[in-house]
Amino acid sequence: MGLDQLINDCKKNDAKAQEQIYKLLAPKFFGVCLKYSTNYAEAEDNMQDGFIIIFKKIEQFQFKGSFEGWAKRIMINNALQKYRTQVRFLEVVNDTIVEEDIPEIDDENISLDYLMQIIQELPDRYRMVFNLYVLDGYSHKEIAEMLEITTGTTKSNLARARIILKEKIDHHTGKNSLPSTK
Repeated sequence: MGLDQLINDCKKNDAKAQEQIYKLLAPKFFGVCLKYSTNYAEAEDNMQDGFIIIFKKIEQFQFKGSFEGWAKRIMINNALQKYRTQVRFLEVVNDTIVEEDIPEIDDENISLDYLMQIIQELPDRYRMVFNLYVLDGYSHKEIAEMLEITTGTTKSNLARARIILKEKIDHHTGKNSLPSTK
């Protein structure tokens, strides 16, 4: 059975079609939820709640664009909405970080597992912005709207995330990114 037929069956509240879509998308969407959750259990909850929303709103899907992309946006928005109710982002006023100061991260010599681990270790507000901008390709304007913060705050949080990641990578690879204090 094709995806379009499964979607149409889900629009008729067919439990078997919902199960098939869940099985098809859950492995990918768990990774998405993990990026925007503080731990494994929260990611599981976010994914379950996200699928409930997807199946409630599936009638709105009009077969314009990818179903997976439409559903992924619901997953991300659900996780961010839950996060917004728990934590407020610190607004940045006149931050001194400029784009030229943001370090480039040389990730050629590190494993994907290590990179994902240190991204998960970032403070929540930095991790959210980093994931949205770098991994999911949202613009600063879109991120600001999604997180209900200013674009200046998104840019600052991204810069700070990159600085933290670069320091961890440099420490891991034996490079010293900080100037000597001698």
